[in-house]
Amino acid sequence: MKPLIISGIDITHSRLVDLTKLADQARPFYDWIESRFQRHLSRKASLDEILRTASKNEIKSAIFDCYSAEREVNLPLLFDGVGRSYPHSKACYYIFSWLIRDAPQQRLGPLIQRVVRNSKKSRTEAEAEALSALIYKYRGNVKTFVWQAIREVIIDRLEGSRRSIKGHEKETVVRTALLIAIQTFFEKNGNYGKYAGVELADKEIMIGNETFDVNVNLIDAQGTRVRRILVPIKTRETEGGGHAHLFTRDIKSAMNISGDKYQSGRRCKNLRQNGYQVSMLTFLGISYKCAYETLMLCAGVSYH
Repeated sequence: MKPLIISGIDITHSRLVDLTKLADQARPFYDWIESRFQRHLSRKASLDEILRTASKNEIKSAIFDCYSAEREVNLPLLFDGVGRSYPHSKACYYIFSWLIRDAPQQRLGPLIQRVVRNSKKSRTEAEAEALSALIYKYRGNVKTFVWQAIREVIIDRLEGSRRSIKGHEKETVVRTALLIAIQTFFEKNGNYGKYAGVELADKEIMIGNETFDVNVNLIDAQGTRVRRILVPIKTRETEGGGHAHLFTRDIKSAMNISGDKYQSGRRCKNLRQNGYQVSMLTFLGISYKCAYETLMLCAGVSYH
């Protein structure tokens, strides 16, 4: 793609291009739903007209019919924010949620899970019932279900999906760097310095109100954790709107929380301070060299 340069500054909106391409790939799925509704309800009207005029039971029955096509051949695909295809049932759930302008993962998902527990219905039954009820109740608020309007909703939702996935990719980079650092340290020294073992936790931990995405426990001979490497992963895709300030605030807050928790009020101010190590370099993805230096400092070995 040719860059858009203004006064020597690249202002190319490449993310928009990526997201609109992905959103346009959802059109076949939208058209398939329209044809499925027309066939199931024996109507020739558009999907927009059907959803605005059909009864709640008709909408529910047609949604369930879309779900039931899972084992059929030549089904269209729906993609997430980085171009990975959803399984068919999840694609149905997402696009019907988007049709009613809802957030399928963050808001609606936990509520449907409660419906499943309370009603003993299957997940598919609960989703079809909830989605049809939402469409029927709020169709007067959203006004339209035409493709052009849904395309804008999909672009917005895919952007959120893309940010989340990109954030997790940075976590993988940091976790991998620390893993390589640990293995390299052991390979070169035959031990873990003054510690008997090292554990790289498989999930994030919460300290106060802060999340530390990567957590390494340093273990003594009795199997007790005596030191910990905490790495908060903070990512931002934009600079404006105070995002740079928010990023700095989040990192400082994470460091202060860890300092208060583990050093009797003494806060970690940089990578080399004794005690619990907190990296401030994670917004770009911690490098292997940085991770290795951190580990050696914790293990009481001079780094060269």
